[in-house]
Parts: sequence; structure tokens; C-alpha cells
Amino acid sequence: MGATVKRKEDPRLIRGAGAYVADLKLPGMLHLALVRSPYAHARIRGIDASAAQALPGVVTMVTGRDMLPLCDPLPLASSGEGSEGGEVYTGRVRHVLAVERARHAGEAVAAVVAASYPVAVDAAQTIEVDYEPLPVVSDPLQALAPGAPPIFEGLNDNLDHRRRRQKGDVEAAFAAAHVVVRQRMLNQRLAGFPLEGRAVLAAPDPTTGGVTLYSSTQTPHQVRSEVATVLRLNENQVRVIAPDVGGGFGVKIGSYPEEHLCAALALQLNAPVRWVENRLEHMLATTHGRAQICDIEAAAAADGTITALRMRIVADLGAYPLAPVLPDLTTAMGVGVYAIPNVDLEAVSVYTNTTPVAAYRGAGRPEAAYYIERAMDLVAAELGLDPAAVRRRNFIPPDAFPYKTPTGLTYDSGEYDRALSKALERAGYAELRREQAHRRAHADPATPLLGIGIACYVEMCGFGPYESARVKVEPGGAVTVSTGISPHGQGTGTTFAQIVADQLGVDFDQIVVRHGDTATTPMGIGTMGSRSLAVGGGALMGALARVRDKAIRIAAVMLDVGPEEIELCERCYRVRSAPHRALSLAQIAARAYSRKLPADIDCGLEATEYFRPPDLIYPFGAHVAVVEVDPETGEVRLRDYIAVDDCGPRISPLIVAGQIHGGLAQGIAQALLEEVVYDANGQLLSGSLMDYAVPRADFFPPFTLDQTETPTPLNPLGVKGVGEAATIGSTPAVANAVIDALAHLGVRHLDLPLRPEKVWRAMRGRR
Repeated sequence: MGATVKRKEDPRLIRGAGAYVADLKLPGMLHLALVRSPYAHARIRGIDASAAQALPGVVTMVTGRDMLPLCDPLPLASSGEGSEGGEVYTGRVRHVLAVERARHAGEAVAAVVAASYPVAVDAAQTIEVDYEPLPVVSDPLQALAPGAPPIFEGLNDNLDHRRRRQKGDVEAAFAAAHVVVRQRMLNQRLAGFPLEGRAVLAAPDPTTGGVTLYSSTQTPHQVRSEVATVLRLNENQVRVIAPDVGGGFGVKIGSYPEEHLCAALALQLNAPVRWVENRLEHMLATTHGRAQICDIEAAAAADGTITALRMRIVADLGAYPLAPVLPDLTTAMGVGVYAIPNVDLEAVSVYTNTTPVAAYRGAGRPEAAYYIERAMDLVAAELGLDPAAVRRRNFIPPDAFPYKTPTGLTYDSGEYDRALSKALERAGYAELRREQAHRRAHADPATPLLGIGIACYVEMCGFGPYESARVKVEPGGAVTVSTGISPHGQGTGTTFAQIVADQLGVDFDQIVVRHGDTATTPMGIGTMGSRSLAVGGGALMGALARVRDKAIRIAAVMLDVGPEEIELCERCYRVRSAPHRALSLAQIAARAYSRKLPADIDCGLEATEYFRPPDLIYPFGAHVAVVEVDPETGEVRLRDYIAVDDCGPRISPLIVAGQIHGGLAQGIAQALLEEVVYDANGQLLSGSLMDYAVPRADFFPPFTLDQTETPTPLNPLGVKGVGEAATIGSTPAVANAVIDALAHLGVRHLDLPLRPEKVWRAMRGRR
């Protein structure tokens, strides 16, 4: 643990020996294509599939009504969970194929199954659907307005729920404030855009009368449970396998209509059925992220101390409530790393005729960090103070942990000033400010404008309720780990193997980590929320401890000493007082599976453990972005980026660095490039890579990474999550840097993304 090792997963993938769902070929496999609504809101009056059914190679065509006898409605999240005055759903229902209404452009209304994918696509394009267009609300503020047409019939409005968090005397604090800053901020809608899109292959299982489902998912056990429920099967009749998964970033959590549809059709047709999304389908029908509008107010004293915070968030859920609690996470994290005594934070979740919004890397926490970190810069600008000084003035002090926030959370541990000090030192902050002052004092129209942005973040992760691990030492001494965690590129197999090598004294290359198969792994929650190591690693440590204790007992018998005399050292189980008397794990394993064990020791050498975390954990960090803005074009060039992240002890430093690099890329891209755009009719205007701007490698400078280490007491490894951390810190750091570059022109705030035209117009408008 702590060593820099090459990833175990990579050689096979580099050789092209990966097995993704689109690579799988089963005998008799059929192909599914979907007919998707071109309207954002429409009543389905009729479907004519006669031309499709006449095409050679078409096996069947189905509509939403055809599927009603085969599939129950899809699972939706609880609207009242965690909300004040929330109600249980009444009229909100989602089917595998739309039955009466399509509620967003791209919702599937019919499906074709054919012998080949081209035939299925051709047939789908011949299907004629008689739509009656209905009123559309694509803007969340309009959806809340009085008289807005409800998306769900039978309901009075488009409100899912409100959640308000209040603490202290907010009104008095604002009345006594030296300054009050106010700003509306946009967290634009984003697409997950993993390298591999979603894909499903379902095959009937004659052994159980159920189905085996191959899915590019982050949560195979959740998919199994949901498919079993919708298809009215027992869970042991559904096997879900997540083979190689090419990224997820949250958009592959849980089941989609396609999993249920493929499974139902495979059972009905008694043949494997596969669907693989294309990029347009990904943009139209895979969940989006962020999509919030926030009105924020901060009350501050003359020295920059924040005395009160108000926040009202309107969160766009899209057409269906798949993750309505995510805006509540934003208010929960609303104070960030700061000791703000008085708060009034509200999240309002609303439906629109757009693709549903759910988890995307960070899921609620990047939004909170963006709002509070922009507010810190606004306060600093209003008071004429250095942004770093204002942050230091408001940090939660190290001796306050565990710290109960006014929003109801308990931060486990933190030392925020240490991370910021290291980031500023690595950036050469004082020199950067001098360089900036010099450029402004000697203004040259051709000289780029220099901006320095700071962001300090804290995030919640390590979500429960549990995670699982099974450790089995084979008779020859190799070790197999089965985990409920289901990685999709994170390198969890490498990190887990490093832990096993240390804890059991086995060679790193003799360890195999298995995951993603509900038939062979213990029940697990899956991979999301930066929980793989913090929660899955906790389960692994528990199982390893049990296996190691048994190995010590067996070694003690073999060496004729008491168990207390055995120590694990340098891959040997040896006698403390006579180190030359030692056994390897392979020798112990051979005895564990033999007839030579005493009666009080059971045969075998394996254990299964579930770890239930006592609470959430809170990694943190400080980022500094340095940008140059071209005064003639508004183009932003990221000159330097410094990230100091604290995720506790780093088991696999190389993998941590990779997670940070990827997180920075996505967070910076939100600040400067990416945005999902709908028009007033709910039509997607950014459905391809011609319109949705994802960054390329040459968009970024080399990143400067550093760390502090503050362990958590809440899991056996002391680790905190890092998969989402850099995404959370990078968006506000870059936004603050760009606005800092324009501050001397009078620019106070610009909404994301900060594309060249927007920056150019802001500069022209202020000069």
C-alpha cells in the first residue's frame, strides 16, 4: 500500500482484448432499434408499423401498450424522501416505452427487433407515429410559473418538492452586515459522455426461467433488483453482468428503459436481444447532470467574515424524477469549508420537458462548491480584500472537528488552511499577483489579461448503506477477491490487490479481483459517490483480517507455537522469537484444504465481510487556476493549474493522480466549454460533437498535483474518496480565474460556460 505500481487492468485492454457489451456475440442474437419522439411533449394517438413489419429480417415491433402485460412501470425515486411536506407520487409514471404521452424529445415510443442492426434501424425509420403536440416547458423557472402546463396529468403544477435548511438568525445577520453581495448563478446542464455509451444484451436463461443481462452499468445488483421487479421475476432469476465498462461518471447508475425492454423481449422471443446506443441517443436519452439556477446572498463584516448565507436553488429534474434528492445535497454542502453561523438554504426541484437529470461526477457537490466559492470572490471584490485572505478568515478551524455544520452534516476531519497554503506556495501566488499588477499598470492591447482563481472545496462521499467483499485463498496460495464494487475504469482491481498483498503477504501478481457479476459476487451497492475504497475497501479489510487471523492460527499449529507467537513479515508467517521458522501463505493454504487440520479449525481459507460506514466522510482540497485571456478574441488559455487534494492516505498514488487528472478535465470543461442546450420547444440543440464541446488533451496544461493527508476515523484504512474531488474544485477555480482576469474592466460575474464569445462580449461591453 502506498507504492506506485502499474495498473493490473491495462495490459489486456491495451492489447484490444477487452470485452464490452458491443463486442459480445451470442448465437441467434437479435438487434433492437428504438423509435424516439421528435416532440418534447406530445400525445401518442396511433402508431403504424405495417411498413416495418413487411421488411425482410424484422422479427417483431412493439409499442408501449404491447409491453404493458410484460412490464410493470419503471422505478422512480421517492419525491417525499428527505423533504419537508413532501408527498408520495400520485400521477408520475414511466414505462419502458411511452404509452400515452412522450414527455421529452428522445423518449422511446416504439421498438423494432430484427436479425441485424441495420435492418432494425431501417425498419424503425419507416414507423409512422401520429403525435398530438402538447404545450412544452423546457425552462425550470417557466415550469414553476403560475399557469405553466403540468407535465404529468392529474397534478396541479410541476413541483416535485422543496427542501429548506435554516439555522441561526439570518435576518438579524443581514440587517447588521457591513456589506451584502447578491448574485444569480447558473450551473449549466451537462452530458456525461463516457467513452463507451450505454449498451444492453439480454439472453433467456433456461435454467432459472429468467434472464442473463449484460449491461454497461455501474450498479449491477441495483439493475438486477429493478429488472426483477419490473418483469415480475425473483431476483435469483435475473443475473446481471457488467463486463468491461468504458466510463460512467454517474450516468450509468441504475437501470434505464432499455435494460427492461431487452430483458422482456428476450424472454418473449426466446432469443438474445441487444441494444447499443449511438451518440445522438446518448445526448437525447441518457441522464444529464447539474442543471441548477441559484440566487445567493452573503452577508459579511468589514474584515470579510461571512455572517449569514441565503441560497435559493431551482433544480431542473427533467421529465422524470430519477434523482430528486441531488439538489438537497447541494444545500447540505452549501457552506463549503467555512464556519458560517446563520443559513437559509432552499432547493426547489421542478419538472421540465427535457431529458431527466440525475447523477454526474460529483452530483450536487460541485454545484455547492461553485456557489460558495464564487460568493467568496464576490465578497473579496466588494471589500477590496485578497480572495485568499477572505477564505482564511472564514475557514472551519482544525480543532473544531468533528464539526457539525449548520446544514446538519458532521464533517469528520479537515485542515483547510494547510491545503490552501500549500496550493498558493506551489502556484507562486505572490509573484502571480505582482505579474498581474504589472500587466495592468503597463497595459498593452495585445498582451493577454492574467487571472488567478482560487477554490477551496469539501465534498461528501463514502455513501452506504454497506459494501461487500469476499476473499478466498486458493489451495495453491493465490488469492481471489470478489467485491460488490463495480468499477468502470477506476483501477479498483489494482488498488484492492495492493491492499491484499500487504495484508496477506501474497505476491501482487497472484491476486485476481472479480466484480460486476451478480451470480458470483456478494450483494453490493456498486461504484458511485467516491465510495469504492472508503466503503468497499472497508469491507475488504474486514474480510482480510478474518482470513489473516485464520492463517495465523493454522501457521501456529504447523509450527507448534501459540498464535500470539506468529507475525506476518516480508510475505512470511514466522515465529517472532525464531524468524527462520517461517511459512508462506501457499504452505498455509495447502494445509487449510487438507485433512491435517485440528478439530477446532474449519477447512478452507476464505471470508465474506460487509462494511457499514458509520457516517459520510469529507475529503477536501485547494485549487489554483492561472489563465490568460486574449483581449482580441476572448479566448481563455489555461496557463497553469495547481491542485492540492486531501483524500487521506493514498493506497495507489498513480491511480489517485489519474482520478485527479480526469476530474480536472471534466471540471475545467464545465467552466469553459460544455453545455447541453434546449430551445423553447424542448428541442435539443447540442446533440452531437459538432455542437457539444468536449475538451481535447491539448486543451490542458500539465497539472501540478500535491497533497496533504488528513485520515478519517470512519473506516479501517483512514481513506477518503478522490474520484469526484477534482471535478468539484476545478470549476469554481477556473471561473474565478477568468473573472479575476476581467475584474479591472468592471466585470463582476459571468455565467458558465466561459466561451470566447461570451468573454469577448463582456470585455467589449465594459470598455
